Amino acid sequence: MFRKVLFAIDLADPAHAPLGLAEALEIVGLSGGQLRLVNVQQLLPATFMEFAPANFDDEQEKRALTALNAVLERIDLPGGRKSGVVRFGGIYHELLGEAAQWGADLIVVGSHRPVMADYLIGTNAKTIVRHAQCSVLVVRPS
Repeated sequence: MFRKVLFAIDLADPAHAPLGLAEALEIVGLSGGQLRLVNVQQLLPATFMEFAPANFDDEQEKRALTALNAVLERIDLPGGRKSGVVRFGGIYHELLGEAAQWGADLIVVGSHRPVMADYLIGTNAKTIVRHAQCSVLVVRPS
């Protein structure tokens, strides 16, 4: 059974339940395991840094942590069984890094339907599946 479930969360649309969160919670509930939400913030390209305020990265991290904590508050798990982290960089690199560091045995990611019929799954989800050292569950909207 999966004891440490890492859930990749996109905080861009806080009004809706994140795709795949219900599945991750069901797995954690059945196993009595832990859930870690991971949000990856993209780095601002160096060419744009001269136009950003000096504390841009700090403010971006604060906003992400506030949104992540709001999601964590709505999750019905004891505090010791849920956690969240914000990382900066490439999505799949950071998710895989967090999974390895935390010792996750399952990564849950949401993937939207592809535009092209011959496309397997979303670029980040595909790369996570290909390179993960643990099981991966990809959830698509019905």
